[in-house]
Amino acid sequence: MTLTTANPALDAVILDYNGVIGRQPGAEQWRYLARLANWPDDDIASFQNAFWSARAAYDAGQLSDLAYWARVLGYHPGPRMLRELRAADTAMWTHTDDRVLAVLHNAHRRGLPMVLLSNAPHPLSDVLDTHDWCRRLMTQALYSARLEVCKPDPAVYQLALQATGAADPQRVLFIDDRADNCRTAARLGLRTLHYTGQPADLAAALLTTTA
Repeated sequence: MTLTTANPALDAVILDYNGVIGRQPGAEQWRYLARLANWPDDDIASFQNAFWSARAAYDAGQLSDLAYWARVLGYHPGPRMLRELRAADTAMWTHTDDRVLAVLHNAHRRGLPMVLLSNAPHPLSDVLDTHDWCRRLMTQALYSARLEVCKPDPAVYQLALQATGAADPQRVLFIDDRADNCRTAARLGLRTLHYTGQPADLAAALLTTTA
């Protein structure tokens, strides 16, 4: 008989959202958003460059929805266009990886506390909070727009560590798909897992199976 338990070396886990729990948007989702922005269909790369150029400030809550999209487009969109852009942008980041969620539910059932730490603007943060997996699995969900600072600023890791309630950062695992975010966490004393899309790596880090 085998028994699966949470990793006894861990008191808590801090998880990134996009690229770990959340799936990256596909090409069709990018094309749809670009069409809403009246961008040429044959130039999605330049649209993505414009999209990301002001994203850090938007994620950090320093830009309103209107100000962000004005920077992307080069002009102020009207109310209807802004609503459509905001809705499509938010929707394309809300698809989750069921394989990852299965591992997290398994760890949660075995008593492992989890905190979400995501670089996300206000509209996406508000939607993620309503999702069943977030309400069930996460002790607390922290978003850059509400904190007004993004990873890899050390301040956000300290806030997430406080949210776990763990006294020793060496007993907290930070999981992110970006190596730079993991490097900062490691410098602050947390364990890290640079997630590269393999749920088996996640299971190996969070769960222990004994005979």
